[in-house]
Amino acid sequence: MRKTFSKMSFQVILSFFSKLYRELFIKLNYLFSIQILKFHTLKLTRIDSNLKKYHLLYYLSIIVFYSCSTIEKDTPIKTTLTNNWQFKGVDTLDWKSASVPGNIFTDLLDHKIIEDPFIKNNEEKVQWVSGKNWEYKTTFQLSDKILKKNNIALNFEGLDTYASIYLNDSLLGQTNNAFRKFNFNIKKIAKKENQLRVIFTNTASKEEIAAHKNPYKLPEGERIFTRKAQFQYGWDWGPKLNTSGIWKDIYINAWDDLKFENIFIKQKELNKEKATLSVEITIESATDKNVNLFTKINREVISSNLTLKKGKHTYKVPIEIINPTLWWTHNLGDPYLYHFNFQLIADGKIKDEKSIKKGLRIIKLITEKDTIGESFYFELNGKPVYAKGANYIPQNSFQNKVNDNHYEKLLSDVVNSNMNMLRVWGGGIYENDVFYDLCDEKGILIWQDFMFACAMYPGDIAFLENVKEEAKQQVKRLQNHASIALWCGNNENLEGWKRWGWQANRKEKEKQEIWNDYLIVFDTILPNIVAKFSETDYWESSPKYGRGNPKYEFEGDAHDWWVWHDATPFEHFEEKVPRFMSEFGFQSFPSFETLKYINQSDAIDLKTDGIKSHQKHIRGFQLINEYMTRDYNVPTNDEDYAYVSQLLQAKGIVMGIEAHRRAKPTNMGTLYWQLNDCWPAISWSSIDYFGNWKALQYKTKNAFENVLISSKIENNAVKTFVINDTFENITGTLKLKIIDFYGKEIWSDAKEIEVLGNSSKQYYNFSLNEINKNTTVLVAEFNNEKSYFYFAKPKDLNLPKDEILKSITKTDKGFFITLESTVLQKDLFLFTNDKGHFSDNFFDLLPNERKIIEFETNANSLDNLQFKTLNTIE
Repeated sequence: MRKTFSKMSFQVILSFFSKLYRELFIKLNYLFSIQILKFHTLKLTRIDSNLKKYHLLYYLSIIVFYSCSTIEKDTPIKTTLTNNWQFKGVDTLDWKSASVPGNIFTDLLDHKIIEDPFIKNNEEKVQWVSGKNWEYKTTFQLSDKILKKNNIALNFEGLDTYASIYLNDSLLGQTNNAFRKFNFNIKKIAKKENQLRVIFTNTASKEEIAAHKNPYKLPEGERIFTRKAQFQYGWDWGPKLNTSGIWKDIYINAWDDLKFENIFIKQKELNKEKATLSVEITIESATDKNVNLFTKINREVISSNLTLKKGKHTYKVPIEIINPTLWWTHNLGDPYLYHFNFQLIADGKIKDEKSIKKGLRIIKLITEKDTIGESFYFELNGKPVYAKGANYIPQNSFQNKVNDNHYEKLLSDVVNSNMNMLRVWGGGIYENDVFYDLCDEKGILIWQDFMFACAMYPGDIAFLENVKEEAKQQVKRLQNHASIALWCGNNENLEGWKRWGWQANRKEKEKQEIWNDYLIVFDTILPNIVAKFSETDYWESSPKYGRGNPKYEFEGDAHDWWVWHDATPFEHFEEKVPRFMSEFGFQSFPSFETLKYINQSDAIDLKTDGIKSHQKHIRGFQLINEYMTRDYNVPTNDEDYAYVSQLLQAKGIVMGIEAHRRAKPTNMGTLYWQLNDCWPAISWSSIDYFGNWKALQYKTKNAFENVLISSKIENNAVKTFVINDTFENITGTLKLKIIDFYGKEIWSDAKEIEVLGNSSKQYYNFSLNEINKNTTVLVAEFNNEKSYFYFAKPKDLNLPKDEILKSITKTDKGFFITLESTVLQKDLFLFTNDKGHFSDNFFDLLPNERKIIEFETNANSLDNLQFKTLNTIE
């Protein structure tokens, strides 16, 4: 009894002093309203002289306040509604279980009502799904605690797309945009037991009505009337799978009198000495009220007193950080993030709290007139940064199949491939929060398109208001992300209008009205929203000029599709180098795993109906073969053909990347099309649907190194450049040698050089007059960086044949594979049936040199490891 009494007494005393200190703390805050503090160096940067006498007592109160674990939380209650869902066709099927978040295709697949559209040619068999109306329902309970709250909101993070929402048989409202959140006040109709129904109307029926009302036919098709992922209507790399359903979370949010609506951490001034921030905090309050705001930055605390007004208002809280740590891309420094935690305290209780990770950096798009046109490059923290990366599309036609592990793997692949920028393409989706969080953490810049692609869009008031709200929500959602480098209005809409024949056979009045509607969205609404709700630059349309306009080479960003679409040879990339290449690409077949999956067969067969249905470009197979015939010996069997197609793709794109980088600083960015796939496909991707690296991904990893040795042939002479993307000068020995394919040295030289930071320069030049181009290779080396340069096309190389010696050693993560050969083995490709990742692949194995490859896998053996090289392709 004595121990129990002592424990109870201690709790009573602790509770008493906690309450006392809380009251004291609140009173002190009213007296001691600190506006700017810096705790990074544990120094107070500004204190009113009249308040200095409270300094010690104030900090003592903070320590006591944060050490007391009894402070109450009265924060909003969030209840996610993802369970007990069912679905059915409005006029067919019985009720069946559904997954939320999800979509109608995956629900039908789960119940084996449809065949998997990702295999064989099943895509055409499921088109009926998009033409039907579907209904989803669930029941849920609300606790007395929630029902007693003054405010109860039902929040939909994403409905795809035209939905009518009923709660307890009352119509809450209707939705018309898959990219918007929709919130409904349900305080008056919420009960302990509730039924929620969501009825989806097919897009075609809505689009037909909108098209009929529009005064003229717009390019490209009726998808333009529906605000959802445009690629779902079919693209030249993806299927036509127009989804419907609850594709993001649904939740109840219940609260009483106070809550955060939004927090925007704005940078007023940023340099090495000081970061001056203005935190714009939007708070919704039921009454006029005095509150405390605690801002914890990493481990330090700032307190502010706010006088709230009833309603929704924005309050500015200044913060100063001395000697801030700046955020950099991973290839140039540390992507450092400050951890901000905000607590809203009133009546001695925490009313709401929010955490934000924020990187402090200044990112600008620099477009300035110069002697050849106009620059286009990104400046990070005052330094020009060369952008290296790719265009990104949704990772799956069915977004609910993409989980956090997929994001982690793909974005880790981006970092491991030396990329520092991705362009989120405008025909897909605004990505999930985890995507941008990981880009912040990993130091990857994001060029973010608004979701408009390859079309002209309507300009009626309802559509414009819908777009305006969509843009406002998305920009505010992403406004604190350090990774966001640019907001771009659309993908190729301007190019299409100027060059693709969309103006043909239209009267001048009609053309002017369509163009005015374009300007309202992309020259007024979107840039105004970006300016108001972010600190990010805006670019109207990508590209600025199409390849039919001579200015595309000298101003803005470029999409260069002379290669591929116009069948222009790869050498074009070396002749026409724009200021910033935001799109260029070439197709290849995917991995053997993916080809087998499409056909549902262990054999590699490229002539099946399934393979044909997974090639969405009308001339795709023809163009691959045409280019292959130019540069390679065309294989006679399908397995070798798929392998060489990947080498072909990599050859062309790497030629472009190196040409762009050699032209630095005239050119300051190269983003190829495309990084990934949304389904198993023959496409422009460098990483296929199952996450396998194609030859392009391995070879761009080398081409994107910060320090690159790159050579080209001009007037029968070889010119060798060294490119340095770091900001430091680098000195060392540039070593060059020419060897034959048996390892015999034909010629060599070396010279001491200094490579300036952030530069590209030619450092060597020699004639090819005395060189046998078909039997030799140039090996260049600088500070442990190597490059191999061939003087002839692959099909003209006289490659010898010999055995590849291998030894395999088991490791904790997989296997080490040691390889040797007495002759040069060109484009050595390792493959196995076991799932895993090779540290290097599609590489050249020099004569009599040993190379060790790591294969990360869960497999216990590698008995089925196989090789392919160009040496053995007939």
